[in-house]
Parts: sequence; C-alpha cells; structure tokens
Amino acid sequence: MYLNTHTYFSLRYGTMKPEALLALAQSYGVDKLALTDINNTSACLEFVRLAPEYEITPVIGIDFRNGVDQQFVGIAKNNAGFQELNEYLSPFLHEKEAIPSRAPDFKNAYVIYPFQGAPEELADHEFVGVAVRHLHRLRLSPWVKRQEKLVIMQTGTFRHKRDFNAHRLLRAIDNNTLLSKLPKDEEASPEDIFMPLARLLEYFSAFPVIVKNTKSLLASCSIEFEFGDQYPHKNQKTYTGSAEKDFRLVKKLCEDGLTYRYPEVTKKIRDRVNKELEIIRQKGFLSYFLINWDIVSYARSRGFFYVGRGSGANSIVAYLLRITDVDPIDLDLYFERFINLYRKNPPDFDIDFSWKDRDEVTHYIFDRFKNVSLLATYNTFQYKAVVRELGKVFGLPGHEIEKLSRGSVNYDGLDRLSQLILRYGTWIKGFPSHLSVHAGGVLITEKPIHYFSATSLPPKGFPITHFDMVIAEDAGIYKFDILSQRGLSKIKEALSIIRKNRPSEPFIDIHDVDRFKKDEKVKSILRQGNAIGCFYVESPAMRMLLKKLEVDTYVGLVAASSIIRPGVAKSGMMREYIYRFRNPETVKERAFAVLLEIMPDTFGVMVYQEDVIKVAHYFAGLTLAEADYLRRGMSGKFRSRAEFLKTKDKFFNNCRAKGIPEADTREVWRQIESFAGYAFSKGHSASYAVESFQSLFLKAHYPLEYMVAVINNYGGFYRTEIYVHEARMHGARIEAPCVNRSENMTCIDGKTIYLGLNFISDLESRLIYDLLQSREEHGDFLSIDDFVQRVSTSLEQLKLLIRVGAFRFTGKNKKELMWEAHFLLANTGKSIVTNNLFYTAPQQFKLPALEIAQHEDTFDQIELLGFPLCSPYAILRSLPADCINSTQMIDNLGKKVSVMGYYVHKKNAITSKRKEMMHFGTFIDIDGYFLDSVHFPDVAKKYPFRGRGVYKITGKVVEEFGYYSLEAQKLEILPLIEDPRYK
Repeated sequence: MYLNTHTYFSLRYGTMKPEALLALAQSYGVDKLALTDINNTSACLEFVRLAPEYEITPVIGIDFRNGVDQQFVGIAKNNAGFQELNEYLSPFLHEKEAIPSRAPDFKNAYVIYPFQGAPEELADHEFVGVAVRHLHRLRLSPWVKRQEKLVIMQTGTFRHKRDFNAHRLLRAIDNNTLLSKLPKDEEASPEDIFMPLARLLEYFSAFPVIVKNTKSLLASCSIEFEFGDQYPHKNQKTYTGSAEKDFRLVKKLCEDGLTYRYPEVTKKIRDRVNKELEIIRQKGFLSYFLINWDIVSYARSRGFFYVGRGSGANSIVAYLLRITDVDPIDLDLYFERFINLYRKNPPDFDIDFSWKDRDEVTHYIFDRFKNVSLLATYNTFQYKAVVRELGKVFGLPGHEIEKLSRGSVNYDGLDRLSQLILRYGTWIKGFPSHLSVHAGGVLITEKPIHYFSATSLPPKGFPITHFDMVIAEDAGIYKFDILSQRGLSKIKEALSIIRKNRPSEPFIDIHDVDRFKKDEKVKSILRQGNAIGCFYVESPAMRMLLKKLEVDTYVGLVAASSIIRPGVAKSGMMREYIYRFRNPETVKERAFAVLLEIMPDTFGVMVYQEDVIKVAHYFAGLTLAEADYLRRGMSGKFRSRAEFLKTKDKFFNNCRAKGIPEADTREVWRQIESFAGYAFSKGHSASYAVESFQSLFLKAHYPLEYMVAVINNYGGFYRTEIYVHEARMHGARIEAPCVNRSENMTCIDGKTIYLGLNFISDLESRLIYDLLQSREEHGDFLSIDDFVQRVSTSLEQLKLLIRVGAFRFTGKNKKELMWEAHFLLANTGKSIVTNNLFYTAPQQFKLPALEIAQHEDTFDQIELLGFPLCSPYAILRSLPADCINSTQMIDNLGKKVSVMGYYVHKKNAITSKRKEMMHFGTFIDIDGYFLDSVHFPDVAKKYPFRGRGVYKITGKVVEEFGYYSLEAQKLEILPLIEDPRYK
C-alpha cells in the first residue's frame, strides 16, 4: 500500500538506509513496497537485490520534484518502465531545469499526482494520490465521485520524531540557513510517517475502492534484475557485432603483436597465446580486450602516454594488443590470477593516462561506444563535517564549532545545544550528501545505461550513474578503469624539455625499457635510493626499502613495489623478505619447504596477490576457484562473509587432512590474512616498475630537465620546494621568476632554472598572459616603465612582481622600484596600454640611497613562492655547535647525537600493541642530504612536530640492513632571525 517511500538517497531529505526501510516494512506486515526516492535512483538496484531477504516484492520508481515541491510520482510497471522514468529524469538533472507539473505519456509506468493541485483530466495510467491527512478534505472534494482514479499515497520518509528532526537539520544544511529560519515549505510534513499497514488500511476503511486501486496498481508492477556471479555480465557483449568476428580480430591482432613484441616466437610463446585465447573465448571476454585495445590505439594515435596495469599485465594477449607493456613470459606471470575457467566477472585492466590527456580519452570513449556512463561514488557526511554544519545551523560561534568538531570534549559537561549537535552528528554521520565521480570507472553496457539508472551531470561534463561500484558489480556491470596520474605527464614533458634544452642529444626511445634495466647510472641511483621525483620509488618508505634491499634489477623492483604495501609490512614478512634477499644462504632453514617450493623467486615469502592463490591451491589443496574466491574475499569488496568463512574452514580442514601441523597452518593463514587485501598482483607491480625505470633513466641522465618536468606537473610525493632543492643538488642554478626570462611554468636554459610566474602567490593569470604575449610580440621589457606602458596592471599586481624580484634585470633594488611604481600608478591605480610606436623614457628622479636589508628577499620569497631560494639554514638565529651531519651517522652507530634537519615530511603510525601515535620523520640536513628519524609514542607526545622549519633532533643512531636513522629522544624547532622587513 506504500507508493511513495524515501531512503536517505533522497539526498539531504530522507533519513533511512534502504535496509532500514525494508526491515521496517517487514515488521509492519508489508509484502510489496515501492521505493521512490526524490530525483534519484541510487538505492533502486540495491533495493531490488535486498527485498527478497525481507520477504518483500520490490517496486521502484521516482518522486519527481522541484526542490521539495512534488510534481508527481512515477512507478515503473516493469523494467521498460524504469528505463522510461530514468530517460525522462536525466535531462532535467543534466540541464538543471525545472520538471514540468504534467508528466509525459509513459507507456510502461504509472503516474501519481499529489492530491493538492492534481489535474482534472487523467490518462489511463495516471492517478491521484491521497495521504491520510487528505482524507477529511476528500469527502468534500469532487474526487470523492471519481474514486476509480484515486490511490493511497501516504509518503513514508520518517520512522519517528528523531528522523523528522534529522530531516529538518538536513534541509537547513541544504539551504545553508539557520534552523530557526528554515521556511516551512522547505521541509516535509511531520505526518510523512511510515506507519503499520493495519493502521494505514484502517484510515482508508471507508474508501474500499481506493484500497483496491492501490492493490491493483502494485500487483501489476514487476521489476527484475539479475544479481550474482551465476548470471552473464551486462557489459557490451561484442565489439564487432558477433563473437566469431571478435575472435578472428583478436587472433589477427595477436599475430601482428607477435611480430612487434618478439624477435623470435618460440613454442612456449605460441602455446601461451593459444591457451589464453581459448580461455578468453570460452569465458566470453573477447569484447573486453577489444574495447581496451580500441582505447589504447586511439591514445597512441594522439601521442598520449599510457600504462596498462593491474592483473591484466598477466596476459600475453594484453601484451600483444599493447594494452600493457609488461611481458608475462619474461616475468613468468600467472595468467590464472587474471582469468581462469571459474572466473565469472570480466577481467580487470587499469589504464593510466596523463592527467592532461585523460579527459580527451574519456570524450573519445563516449563518442566511440553506444551505452557509456561514468560510475558514481557517494560523498557521505563525515562526523567532523556534520558537527561543523550543525553548529552553523544552530548559530554557534566559530570557536565553539571548532571545539566541538575536534571531538575531544566532555559530553556531560556540555550545554544542551552542544549535546544536541553531537547527538545528531552521530545520527547523520554516514548519510550520503551528494553524488561524485568515481576516480576512473567507465561503464560500457550492452543495454542502455538508463535501463539501470538515471544519470546526473557533474561539472566535468560526463554523465554519471546514480549507483556506485559495489552495486554495479552486484548487477553484473563491470567498470573499465580509465585513470590519470602525473608520472606519465612528467615523462612526456621531460622528453620535450630535453629536446629543447639539449637539441644535440640523440633521440630517446622512452619505450626501450630493456635498455634502461641495464643502465649502470639507473642501477646506481636505485641502489642508493636517490630517486626523488621518480614514479613510485621516491617516498621515504620506498627509499628506505631500496637501500635496505640494495636492489638494482627490474625483478627486484617489481617485488619491492609490492612488499612496500601495508599488509606485507604488517605481517612482519617485509623484514623477513629483506633478510632472505640479503642472506640467500639462510633461506632453506627459515622458510617452510612447501612455500619455498611454490615461491622460489621470492624466497618462500608471499609478495603478490597471486601468491595467495598459489598457496591456497598447492599448500592447502583448494581448487583454483576456491583459491581465487579466498583472494577476492580478502580484498574487502565482498558483501557477505559467509561463503568466505566456508572457504577458510576448508583451508584449515584440508591442511589437517594433509598432516600439516596446526601451528604451521595458522602461521601461513596469518600471513595470507594480513596482506592479501593490500598487496599488488605481480603484473600490477611489474607495470609500475616499467614506469619507474622510465623516470629513473631520465633522472639519471637528464636530472635538471626531469626535475623541471616534475615541478611543472605539480610534483609527486613531496612539495615543490623539495624538487627545487633536488635540482639544485644536481647543479642547477635556481632563479626567482623574471618578467624577461620566466614563462608561466618553470623553464630551463642550460643549467639555469627560472621558476614559473604561476608560482607567485596572488598574481593574476590574466596579467601573466598579457605579459607573455607582449614579450613575444615586442621583445624583452626595458624597464618598469616600459612594462607599465605595454601591460595593463594594477599597482598591487606590480608590487608582487617587484617583491619577488621579477625586475632585477634593471639593476635597481626593490625599494627604488617600489618608489617608481608608486610614481607611475599611485594616481591612476591601473596602467592603460598605449601601444605607442616609440618608447618614451620617463622622467628620472634622483633618489636618496635606499638600502635593502640582508634576507629581505628571502622572507619575500617565503611569502610569495612558499619557500626560500637560499638554504633555510641561512636564516636561523644561530647554528648549534654540537650537531653532526647525516653522513657522519655511520661513524656514530649506537651513540646519542644531535642532527639539524629541515622538515620535509612526517608519517603517522599507530603502534600495534598499545594503539598509540608515533611518527616517522624525514628531513634535509645542512649539506642537503636526506635524514630519517623515528619518534616513538612517548617522544611524540612530549616533543610534537611544529610545522615547517629547521629542527634539532637528538637521539640514538640505529641501523638496519645498512640503513641508518635516528631514534629520536628530543625534538626542538630552531628559531629564525627577525623578519628584516618589519624591524
């Protein structure tokens, strides 16, 4: 009897989870229920999937509203009707237009108009909805004589008063207004309660015709979607139009690829290709390969860099189709990790493009294929954010809101209003706030997207579904991952900068990765962990690992890329891997014999995701299907753990049956459980390692050009200052922005790097554009007056350029230039471009000596660029006399020492036993070299980090596997000199 019910996917309006709505309906004796969220279909597929668990037959539709003003409710008679409703709603969401009060002529959907304002003329599929609160008016209404067109439409938005209160708070947040000023027409009626079925029927007992109409309408509705692995996937089924043509095309592309990829095609290669093709064909995954091939072929035609990664790199077919550049024969990659005969869902490719190119690739996909949409994610209300919003809604002052949002308050000591905010903050926490775009998920379906969902249009301009990845996979819709990363842009731009700055250099084939793997300079910086700016190998943790491993091979880097992940470290197996790597003679005595036999290349340590499959299959005797189920179950994506727990039980039972000691079984299971959800597949790590070697080669041979590319692509793990420092350590001369030498982005001339004009805080992009255009058309600027005549600028903008030193070519100091700027613009406020044919020199004045204090430039640079161009140690009030350098730590092992370090990065960690906060610090010493420290909980509490600056770190020098660090006992920030600008 319920035709209009809402979940919390009626965004910033509804208050119930889909499961809560179904549970409530079941408890009230409802056996058929219509879900109709407001202008949203996020819950629909999930509602259909869950409803049978609550012994409820699902019906779905949409509550069409302008804001909170209900126009009509659409109820799908069947799947075609749901598609009609989605196709109607979506354009209004895309264009942000108002929905008309009169519905179109739906063929497979009912329309129910609200009692107030319902049209008199109704089509056969149209009805008028009557709520309980309308019954007293119905008796006096003309509709009482036309009851054949009436149905019950008691809106179900709330369970109780608390839900209604939360609803009002959500409406106030949505309207950005105080609760006390929230208009009544912006909130629902408090009578929109989901009431027990018996009570609802009692209210309508005097109107049996209306009850009958409602039952009849619901009885005629039926919706069905297939959920679970037992059903075929819903992605586009074929690429060419037929499975046979798809197979012939893939086979031809493989033949072409064999010629391109392999100088000699061995029987091993042929057998692998034939084996994969047969499995791919049997599983019906040919179109998936061909669609990805189409996308990367387009990217290559446009000169776009890309990396195909994920478990797809385990496939030689993917390698031959150039979806990935990882050779699975070379690395002995396990194809069954990617596809096996038991796998139900399509394979998984992640394709990374430059952040500058991805949008064009996405445009191509939308133009090239028929049924395309991006996948949504749900941005939810987080507790701190909710408390802040509720504080504003209740009109609390900012300082009180901030105090409440921090969470460290005594609830009992708060006033009633503050307690209310915290109580409802907890209640609303986790509610969806708005739809957002998945990081890279693209759906290409066989049926129209609107068969499954309405679509919205975020600012990027590509339509998104209303459901997320988990619901999509439940329904058999699997995403194509079209992702972006800055590492590829760095490589591409570095090549361009090298051609410009070093025109005599030979052509660099960046895809000749085999050459890079053998390069001695690359091996050297890899062993030493000097890979700042290089993809995936620059973080403090990765630098530490590379130094401990002393790895300099491709295979070694592939393993390192996976063992750095949280799970392996958590299990303690990262340290064990390092030990066995450095001491191979001890492997046999330290490793389980069966694990060493399964994984000889990684010394019997599980490093990759597919190791879980191998160990479960060979160690515990699970089938490949069960082993893969185990691996996926640990990824955290599974909704129900019941079948996963059965697999776990079988793992232990099989080991017992094989006579494996219980302690050994538990230890192997502990290792599996701790890292399987975090570790990479080997193919994924191999893909990362390819890009790492490309960037390492550029860093090794062209460090200055490469660092400019890093800076222009907004860095990586570190802030820009660190990359500027790294360039300086490689011999670069760093120059502040200059109106005659700088571009918008950072540029290089020989060994001189000019920071980009875009670095100057608050400098307008329009001024930069005009400046560069004038310089291109008329040459360098001769003076500040020449600049003012040629470029339209305000006094404030001109002062920014003077302060950063952009007019230093004039030979005048800043104070002289400031005096001149005020003379030129103080009266007008803004210069007017005259376009005079000849330059007219301004009147010259004799000024008194205007001195610039030492380090005045430095503090201007900190303010305008974000960092100084001199050493940060140069502006310390004094240098402690008792400090050693990081290079001297090797001679002070086990001793208590002090070291000065300029703050770079802090990583927080929680101790496993006491659950206390500790830190790992990264600094640059006075000579410019990196220094790492460990701050255990007691020290972390007593001596907290205090932001950017130079610290004196006192502690004990410790060493592990040849890697030296400082176990901090004291941390103090060193004072700077007084800012000379304000003396």
